[in-house]
Amino acid sequence: MRMATLSITIIGHNEADHLQELLPQLLWVDEVVYVDCDSEDDSLAVAKNHGCRSFSRPNNRNLNVNKSFGIEQTSSDWVFYLDPDERLPEELVQEICEIKGSNTPHVAFRLNRRNHYFGHWLRYGSQYPDSQLRFFRKGKAQFPNRHVHEKLEINGSIGKLHNDMLHHPYLTISQFLRKFDFYTGVEADYLLEAGVRPEWGNHLRFLVLRPWTRFWRRYLLKGGFRDGIPGLFCALFDALNVIVRYCKLWERGQ
Repeated sequence: MRMATLSITIIGHNEADHLQELLPQLLWVDEVVYVDCDSEDDSLAVAKNHGCRSFSRPNNRNLNVNKSFGIEQTSSDWVFYLDPDERLPEELVQEICEIKGSNTPHVAFRLNRRNHYFGHWLRYGSQYPDSQLRFFRKGKAQFPNRHVHEKLEINGSIGKLHNDMLHHPYLTISQFLRKFDFYTGVEADYLLEAGVRPEWGNHLRFLVLRPWTRFWRRYLLKGGFRDGIPGLFCALFDALNVIVRYCKLWERGQ
């Protein structure tokens, strides 16, 4: 009987350092598909040097367009989408291998993700369990490709993995601020396309009510204060995200 195969797909923009660390940890998979999104560093060369099936695409503001492209290039029975700043611990790898070799009735699996900011795991403030849907049978999942934060749509039943994935999105505050600038710009464009306009009602909504509600919920109600300075930073910038994206919307209309 033929053994089921697994592909891991990755997209990246200027992620050479993460790829240097991640790719040697993926030797157990049958195929790694890497889609480079206009990197200015050695990301594409790193991927090719580690034997990835590599592609180069424009850096679409909706990242899911290139994620969908990567998934389409896979040739295995199962697919796991992975970001360059994510890691799969040994226990999780073993669980994935067991499932793909079983007769599971599920066509996809969710798993929890541990987010690390500046080297600290954020256990509170709605940062955990941060459920992700990443592992699925080929042809049973797709992105609608409408929004950067959308989830995979699954055709079939969904199971749950027991082990967590690790996520290191922000190694430094400077790195966080660069990504913060990118994502608030994308969100401002979505607001513009949705017909939101700077006016007094929206001033109150985006500059006062939403930011305060988000901060109160993350930092106080959900216990973000228990994560120390990283928890405070995360809650503050979650609130500031709403303010900055709205101010960028205003800027676009000037």
